[in-house]
Amino acid sequence: MSQSASDQGRSDDVAPEKKIEDLYALIEGIDIAMMTTRLPDGQLVSRPMSTQKRRPDVHLWFVAVSGSHKIDEIRADPHVNLGYFKDFEWVSVSGQATLTNDRESIRRHYQPDWKAWVEDEGGEMNGGPDDPRFVLIEVRALGVTYFKRTDPRPVVMFKVLAAMVTGSTPDVGETRHLDGSEMPTNKGR
Repeated sequence: MSQSASDQGRSDDVAPEKKIEDLYALIEGIDIAMMTTRLPDGQLVSRPMSTQKRRPDVHLWFVAVSGSHKIDEIRADPHVNLGYFKDFEWVSVSGQATLTNDRESIRRHYQPDWKAWVEDEGGEMNGGPDDPRFVLIEVRALGVTYFKRTDPRPVVMFKVLAAMVTGSTPDVGETRHLDGSEMPTNKGR
């Protein structure tokens, strides 16, 4: 019996610590996630979101502006999916989002590039760390699947081209899975 293309290179025998290390290395190398939320009519919508610097108290987190549609969608249904893709590697995170406008946390984690996403309306609404429009979206991973290349990009491209010619399936990496219980425990949750 042959393996399906989605199961080839499957490696679930890797230690959870190594899977987590590789997961975060992939995410840090990709930066932009496509965050999928559910609209009130049940349809799904995705938009690009910049993954913020890793914190020990949350699996993944993002910054948003109050009043945006994604905030309303998360309030109605906190289940989200985060998709990342770059150079034949990808990550899919199924998770539950929590919204926080805790001013102390926002000031502590504030990055100057956030200012680009809000108009300077004067006073505290200037895009700075005290701007009340900033909301943090913290995502607790319930399940993760990712694909990690085992060869450098040029070798992967060669193997893919060779597979197209021969009709075979290229062995270019490993698919790994993590469930929520394998993810680092969030303190205070």
